[in-house]
Amino acid sequence: MSKFATKSLPPLPDLLAPDGSAVRVLLAIGGGSMAHFELAAGRTSLAVVHRTVEEIWYVLSGRGEMWRAEGDREEVAALEAGTCLTIPVGTRFQFRASATESLCVVAITMPPWPGPGEALPAVGPW
Repeated sequence: MSKFATKSLPPLPDLLAPDGSAVRVLLAIGGGSMAHFELAAGRTSLAVVHRTVEEIWYVLSGRGEMWRAEGDREEVAALEAGTCLTIPVGTRFQFRASATESLCVVAITMPPWPGPGEALPAVGPW
């Protein structure tokens, strides 16, 4: 039996992520899952930390900033179309969209997103 899957981007969000962004669930396989995230213009996510998953984000459109902190390392990265970044497991992070543009991102989660309780509240700069 084939395990191929195909899916178009859903027209409406499936849910709100623990950080407050609108999520459109895409596909998953054994090693990871993929989703589309959108944060409205002028909005700031809640700061969170993932317990067991790591992610790779790719910005499709919009502008904003991503704060990440792990141990003694802390940085703010500019986000714009074409930016790709990682969020290792245990990294605290928070992101925000510019005042004029929604921020749209696709992200791969490894292993696949396990469900409620994965993202824990964290203290962020914004």
